[in-house]
Amino acid sequence: MELKNKKVLITGGAGFVGSHLCEALVKDNEVYSLDNYFTGSEDNHIDGVNYIKGNTTNISKLIDFTPDIIYHLGEYSRVEQSFDDMQKVYEYNKIGTYEVLEFVRKVGAKLVYAGSSTKFGDDGVTRNTSPYAWTKATNTELVVNYGNWYGIDYAITYFYNVYGKREISSGRYATLIALFNEKIKRGESLTIVKPGTQKRNFTHITDIINGLILVGENAYGDEFGIGSGEAFTIIEVAQMFLDMPLDKAIERKKVIMLPERRGNRMTAEVMTKKTKALGWEPKMQLEKYIKNLRNKD
Repeated sequence: MELKNKKVLITGGAGFVGSHLCEALVKDNEVYSLDNYFTGSEDNHIDGVNYIKGNTTNISKLIDFTPDIIYHLGEYSRVEQSFDDMQKVYEYNKIGTYEVLEFVRKVGAKLVYAGSSTKFGDDGVTRNTSPYAWTKATNTELVVNYGNWYGIDYAITYFYNVYGKREISSGRYATLIALFNEKIKRGESLTIVKPGTQKRNFTHITDIINGLILVGENAYGDEFGIGSGEAFTIIEVAQMFLDMPLDKAIERKKVIMLPERRGNRMTAEVMTKKTKALGWEPKMQLEKYIKNLRNKD
């Protein structure tokens, strides 16, 4: 499938990743977004995209056309916060994804599902350590089963700590790079959840989008990791922003260490072999990105 002159439906199209995917695809396709605006924003709207407000639980009622491909990005996507948001997690991630799969089965569209790399955290141990991780891991199994049971066309992708323009930078759903940058601009201390040695494979949004498009065009019935091979601890990321060792940062009250939190994995396996076989390679580097951010201030 070449992603040109297609009807593309993106759930979560007003969110961070979804808006960038809309932006990349709208030039050559008829693009629709279905978003409930839980973490999405009208500020992320892209000219030329058709926006539909609503939950994926109602996808069959809200979508009155047949897409060629559906990118299902519209789920709840925070680990630590998911303990307090169990109702939303179950509604958006379990019921919503079931309804998306039923819609896919009915209309015959190809599905690209955005799984979560938490499934592979600490050699698979963390797949059950938070409501978010559990729902995402079991959803990938359900997608595979729908392929086996009903013959739907699908591909599953796994993101690794996405950063870049339009990240959420404040509030309880903020992501790390944007949050650190916002705190630096405000002259506030950076907060690190202990132990701080947990590693993350930070991946720039443009690399994610390039991978998603390649998977949408060329991949069927398999799983594809989209993640940078570079891994940094949270302490190392803080040092990139502050340009000083941790002990000095703590001493100068530039860093505050927070208590450990449930569901916080230490590592995750980056599975990019199959994605690279499609021609994908990550091009952006976190350290360079942070330096550019700091130079703008």
